Amino acid sequence: MESVDLSEIYRGYIACLNRQDWSNLGKFIHDDVHYNGSHVGLSGYREMLEGDFRAIPDLHFNIRLLICEPPHVASRLQFDCRPKGALFGMPVNGKRVQFAENVFYEFWEGRARNVWSIIDKAAIATQL
Repeated sequence: MESVDLSEIYRGYIACLNRQDWSNLGKFIHDDVHYNGSHVGLSGYREMLEGDFRAIPDLHFNIRLLICEPPHVASRLQFDCRPKGALFGMPVNGKRVQFAENVFYEFWEGRARNVWSIIDKAAIATQL
């Protein structure tokens, strides 16, 4: 798989997330996906994302940096949103926060099978 293909696949995945097009998530995420080292499967991954959108109704994934080195993708995502209630254990309660996520993917058979995510929680804490 070439890096151009992975870039297109990844951008399609982000568009799928932003549309909350859960019926097409399996085009991008492997049935046996692992998230931060734990097997969650496609259904668990979908549940996690649906929960994110419930907690953050205006959630929108913005790609700030994208590096593709098959079979891996590294991305820095930027968020500017108003989570309702608590976010990562912090009482955000509708306040606007901006933060980033560094996320790494390993693709297998054209879909992400391993996902490792690090969210800049310190950036959120400094805004509260």
